[in-house]
Amino acid sequence: MHLTVVSSLDSQCREAAAARLGLTHSNSAVVLHDLLDGSLVLRRVYRDGRLFERETTVLEHGCLSCTVRLDVVPTADRLASCGFDHIVLGLPPGVAASMAVAELRNGLGRPLAIDNAVVALDPVDLEDHIWDRHTLFESGFTSMPQDDRTSGEFLVGEFGQVDTVMLYPGLGAELTGDPRAGSESWQSGLELLGQMAPHAALVGEADPFRPGCYDDVEASARSRPGAVQVPLGDAAGSFSTVLHKAARPLHPERFREALPQLAAGTHWMRGRLWIASATGVRIAIQGIGPRVWLESTGPWQADADGTVLALTGRSEDLEPNEIRRLLDGCQLTEAEMAADPAEWVDPFELSETL
Repeated sequence: MHLTVVSSLDSQCREAAAARLGLTHSNSAVVLHDLLDGSLVLRRVYRDGRLFERETTVLEHGCLSCTVRLDVVPTADRLASCGFDHIVLGLPPGVAASMAVAELRNGLGRPLAIDNAVVALDPVDLEDHIWDRHTLFESGFTSMPQDDRTSGEFLVGEFGQVDTVMLYPGLGAELTGDPRAGSESWQSGLELLGQMAPHAALVGEADPFRPGCYDDVEASARSRPGAVQVPLGDAAGSFSTVLHKAARPLHPERFREALPQLAAGTHWMRGRLWIASATGVRIAIQGIGPRVWLESTGPWQADADGTVLALTGRSEDLEPNEIRRLLDGCQLTEAEMAADPAEWVDPFELSETL
């Protein structure tokens, strides 16, 4: 059985992407799932563009993971038993592709191949999503009050997991009547995508699509906290990425002072830190729009090469020499290397909202 999963925050983008993906095989079913208020799951199934099933199910505990486990997975299994060779699963807005893939692998009682993991979006909205401080629930993307992810956090997580980004005008275009595709703001969004998802194929309505290129191992490596992937070559557009490394441990207090300056105006910060007050711990750092946080990923392993930090943002706001000066200034001096670090700050006190 072949499966393709489609995640999104915009139901219109998701439906357009799912419909196109349903044409990649001769015997496909396209399923659209939506989690509504009151733990109600709406399921619509299409074949050859025609709706042949529309059902609602009430879940005892209406969360995104329960929707996947109790409705998405059983539906995929049932359709496979009906003889469909390929099933496109349009996930409820806010459901991560990685969650769906994991549940499908665990819950299906038959061999399966994940052809593609796709995120569908309107590139015009990408920059606003990155800087939006509201949670997915506050923005109306999910019906779960406990979902405190921002839209930027969701999308960055998806960029690490997927092999393809499909580009369609979203609900905003329909509401305003804007001719978005090909506009200056559309092109700007494509440039930002090129920096944030350099591995992914960017597929618009008129672009060719390459099926069957999902790789679990590569997706896991890209998504590991602290992993750094940057575009090849120099970006000459509106957005760019600066990569810098520090060979010595960082003084935690000086890094705390430098962090707001490093993060200011940065759309996406990621990497791993070697902090002097926790030298044996590999600390991952992530900053998406207004949020910056740190997490322990355990002891250093094969990537024990010191601090590695990548910052993506508007080219006019990123000054490589200033970033280098700030980060190098956080490194321990010779005298500090020999000092007792007992009084230094806990590195996990560095997380903040800008």
